[in-house]
Amino acid sequence: MQLSLDLITGIIAFVFTIMVFSYVLSDNPIFRVALHIFIGVSAGYAAAVVWHQVLIPRLVEPLMRGSLLERLLLVIPVLLGLSLLFKVSQRAAPLGSLAMAFLVGTGAAAAITGALTGTLFPQFMAAIGQFDLSRSPDLGGMAEQFSYALVALVGTIVTLVYFQFGVRDKSEAQTSGRRNALMRILAYLGQIFVAITFGALFAGVFAAALTALIERMDFIVNLFTGF
Repeated sequence: MQLSLDLITGIIAFVFTIMVFSYVLSDNPIFRVALHIFIGVSAGYAAAVVWHQVLIPRLVEPLMRGSLLERLLLVIPVLLGLSLLFKVSQRAAPLGSLAMAFLVGTGAAAAITGALTGTLFPQFMAAIGQFDLSRSPDLGGMAEQFSYALVALVGTIVTLVYFQFGVRDKSEAQTSGRRNALMRILAYLGQIFVAITFGALFAGVFAAALTALIERMDFIVNLFTGF
């Protein structure tokens, strides 16, 4: 029984792998069918997770078994959620604008907070910590650490200069819309750092895609040699 189940799942996985690989030839209906199935399965899984881990424990059960205060507090999210259904109709769409504005506002606040506390501030502290030479045991280690920190600092500065245009308004752009020589040199260095960064990111994406390809090829080989 276990062998038959492994064989069936292996064949299904092999068929979907070939369907996805068909995109190498061109954008064809076989690839689109596989893509639609993946999207449908992902959407169904997300809906099941939301239903079992969000709606039931945080909405249905409190409404049925919670106290009077909990039920009253749940009236607001229930009304906001139901108002989103008005977005289906073009005439009644303004009735769901309040809930949509609340979702956009809370989402933007969460994104900004996450970017500050999870990205910007840690990067600031990491950049500052690179100049802490007390962690190096000897003079050679201190010089190496300082050189790395200096390159990171210079790269950050020249990259910011590259995205600073130096033209305030249209009238100034018509008369003196060019940077001075120093700013152009720093901007050129910043462009080099940006190009190196994009190259490293592309190499990482390509390596990840190549790893996935090797894993799929290994799966196909093991499928035909294992049964």
